Amino acid sequence: MHYPWWYVPYLTSPMLIAAVSVLHVLVSHYAVGGGLFLAFETAYAYKRNDTEYLSYLKRHAKFFVLLTVVLGAITGVGIWWTIGLASPLATEVLIQTFVFGWATEWVFFVIELTAAFIFLYYWGRLPPRVHIRIGWLYAAAAWISLVLITGITAFMLNPGRWLERPDFWTGFLNPQFLPQTIARTGGALLLSSLYVYLHAAIVIKDSRLQRQIEQRSTRPALLGAVMIAAGGLAWYSMLPESAVRALSAAAALNVLMGLLFAATVIVFAALFFGPFLNPGWLRSPGFAGCLLAFGFIAFSTGEFIREAVRKPYIVYNVVFGNGIFPKETTRLRNGGYLQGGTWTSQYVKVNYPQVIVDGRIDDSRLRALDHDSKVDLGAVIFQYHCNDCHAPAVGYSAVGPLIQGWSSQMLADLVDHLHVKRFTMPPWCGSEAERDLLVAYLQSIAPPAPRGMRLNGDSTR
Repeated sequence: MHYPWWYVPYLTSPMLIAAVSVLHVLVSHYAVGGGLFLAFETAYAYKRNDTEYLSYLKRHAKFFVLLTVVLGAITGVGIWWTIGLASPLATEVLIQTFVFGWATEWVFFVIELTAAFIFLYYWGRLPPRVHIRIGWLYAAAAWISLVLITGITAFMLNPGRWLERPDFWTGFLNPQFLPQTIARTGGALLLSSLYVYLHAAIVIKDSRLQRQIEQRSTRPALLGAVMIAAGGLAWYSMLPESAVRALSAAAALNVLMGLLFAATVIVFAALFFGPFLNPGWLRSPGFAGCLLAFGFIAFSTGEFIREAVRKPYIVYNVVFGNGIFPKETTRLRNGGYLQGGTWTSQYVKVNYPQVIVDGRIDDSRLRALDHDSKVDLGAVIFQYHCNDCHAPAVGYSAVGPLIQGWSSQMLADLVDHLHVKRFTMPPWCGSEAERDLLVAYLQSIAPPAPRGMRLNGDSTR
């Protein structure tokens, strides 16, 4: 309503956010955990004057910088690009609320980049003590960036007392902040070890060095798995009531929870019974690759669940998924949904001037429009009110197949009681005449009921 809508056919714009964000998460957590690995292991190798290990760590640093700095930076910018287009109101709220946090994170991001390049390109040219300090500077800056971003993203799921006292620290230190910080720090440790395993299995042929890397990397990986479990349990305990119910009511989320649990157990068991108790397993790139793949599955599934349980909100109790403040619902119902939006009202004024009376959209004239015009305006309402979660006829969570064979009365009742029929949907925010426009559009995209099905007592042939 406050911004023009970005339409992505079939996929929907929020799913494009998800695709970019998950890729970024898989890289950015390695940027944190891998920085800790390089700082700690470089200090260890220098202390023991282990030239072979130092040589490997330099090779790993090249791989690390290439992956995290290049791909991490590209996907990070991609997130800002997609959220600014797909969820502009929520992005505005986050920027205005946490402008100090974002600015601080950018400072530490610049420190990260600078330290990463110095650490790699001055390898062998800096005294060991200085080189180690640069490594720890990178690791600290990367972890602080994780903490800052976690506070802001955790706020989206549970703002806590911020709704009563809207200031920076109340929002940042929200109920989800500590659980997610613990889980994400553990995830960074675990993922970094899985990346190290695969890289070492591919590039190292010396069995002694492989065994050493296994032994050095497995303990932080197991610690990371424990931290993920502890943080995950605390995350669940701090969920708002609606999120808990959304999690339990959605069959797909229950399946994903099972997948998340299974993948986490598989990774932990493989680490414990493999490199921890029986070093030598990771000499096979295939085994190391499978382990990393299971780690990716667990991470990606967890991110999807974290996003899905926020519905019907983008920012819990602050911004609905369709870009409306909850407090605006009554105003839009009374004054009209099309009238209430800058872009929707302009569309009507330009294309349907006959429905404008004294500068406002008149409901009685909306009802007098021909069928094609009603369908067209219904499509505009759908795009702004529903497209955040639903594709129209074909695509992600398409509405058409869900309402096939429904009568106009059934559709009208659904629209009137959206949040009652399914509490993960925002409430209907339009007038009765606008509801009928949306119903006309929904009927135009709904396929007929399958042959042989009965509707209202009549056989559909």
